[in-house]
Formats: sequence, structure tokens, C-alpha cells
Amino acid sequence: MVKDHLREPFELVLRESMDECPRGEHMHSFFELVYIVEGRGRQSINESEFGYEPGDLFLVAPNDRHIFRIGETSRFFFIRFNQLYLRASKKDDRLAQRLELILNNSGQEPGCILKNDDDRRSVGQLMDILIREHQNSDVFHKELVGQLVDTLLTIVARNITQPFPVVVDETSERRSIDILEYIQANISSPDKLRVEAIGAHFGLSKNYLGRYFKKQTNETLQEYILKYKLRLVENRLLHSDMRVSEIADEFGFTDKSHLSRIFKRYRGVGPAEFRRSGKERLVL
Repeated sequence: MVKDHLREPFELVLRESMDECPRGEHMHSFFELVYIVEGRGRQSINESEFGYEPGDLFLVAPNDRHIFRIGETSRFFFIRFNQLYLRASKKDDRLAQRLELILNNSGQEPGCILKNDDDRRSVGQLMDILIREHQNSDVFHKELVGQLVDTLLTIVARNITQPFPVVVDETSERRSIDILEYIQANISSPDKLRVEAIGAHFGLSKNYLGRYFKKQTNETLQEYILKYKLRLVENRLLHSDMRVSEIADEFGFTDKSHLSRIFKRYRGVGPAEFRRSGKERLVL
């Protein structure tokens, strides 16, 4: 199967008037946002197939097998970014957080990632401006494109993010969602993740918080925190050059050995082997 690579950290591509996908089924070693400018057809990702129409936005992750089965002449706008872009984003805490949310949820649900009608309209306006800038490359082109993409990623993060890894639906209380968002925002601050600290933040006793969280999410508070940390550890291993000891320190593990022991218990392999095998898949 064909596998495409991205040599630059970031790339915009506009494909005009296509009646057939020129690549056939293929994979990428990078992330790709695909916006449907015109046309209708079917999008297949990892053997899941669904329709597309103007205004849809799809996220294709590294190693996803995908193809557009074009029904009527289509125009696509691609926004692509690779590990170099992800590393550079670490200099901007807000951008790094948005990207992390997107990466954590990239494989959660196939199909168009825009779930909010207002956001769908906003993305349409953003894409119109981005396409014009891409075609014209006028003064301050790079600065404006960077700001527009930053805004786009914020909207994508809002639409794609679900409080991992539990299911929260319309019957769940708003407070439980607030607790999950608090944990995600403070995942690198061990003191703020203590049961006492979370309880004090939300005005709940330690014992009640534990029972409440278990009832709302069907798992304990500590189980959720650990699983979320391990998901972030995976992203660090695949999308950064941080040493395992640095990752352990970031997420409050005692030391490298502690993280390695926990990671192997839940993932079946140690961090170094996970990183090596994961990056080998990305460059194949």
C-alpha cells in the first residue's frame, strides 16, 4: 500500500475538481485535516465508510488506511502537520494543549468531526479565508495563516474531544464533566490531582467525591487519572524526543523505573520498546 510522507512541518494543499482519488487507498506518516470544499461521495477510513458533503471536516491520523470514493466532482483542502510541527508546538502551551486533545481523540469516532452547527459555519468561513491566503500569499501571509490554523485547531479540539476514557452522555451531570475537564487541565500537577484537592475545588468531601465519580463514570478517580496519564505518555513517546525520565517527572511518577513498570503492566511492553515499534510504523 502507498504511504505518503511530509518533509516539512506543515503544509496546505488545495485539490481542484477531482473525479477520482489519484492515490487509491493509502496511508500517511502525518496528521491530516481534510475539508470538503465541493462535491459529494464516500470517505473510507480503516474500512469504516460514510458519506461526505460540502462543509465536512475529517481527521486522518498516521497509519489510517483511507480513500475518497468520489461520487460527484469534488474539491478538497488539506491541512497537514507532522512530528516536527508537534515538537515546535511545545513552545506554545495553548497550541500544545489543543494538539494533545486532538491527538488523544483522533481515533475515537469516524466521520465528520464537526458536531456543532455554529462551529461548522465558523469553520466554513475560516476555510474560505485560508484558501484565499493559500492562493494569494499576500503580505503577512504566514502570520495570518498561523493565526487561522490556531483558531481552527481550537474549534476542532472542542468538537472532537470527549472526556477520555469514560462515556458521558446527556444524562450525566454537568459537575462530572467539569471534574473530568479539571483533571485533564491539571494532569501535570500532582498536588492538584489529590482527592482532597479535587474535592476542595468542587466543594465535595473526599468520601463523597469517590462515590460520586465512580457512579458517574463506572471507574474510580485514580483509575481514570492513571489511564489518562498513560495515554499522554504514549503521545510523548511517539511525538516528542523527551527522555523516559523526563516524561515520568512531567506526570508525577516517582522515577523512570516506576513509569516503566506501570506502563508495561498496562501496555504489555516498556516505554522504550513502545517508542521504537511505534516510530518504525510511522516511517514504513
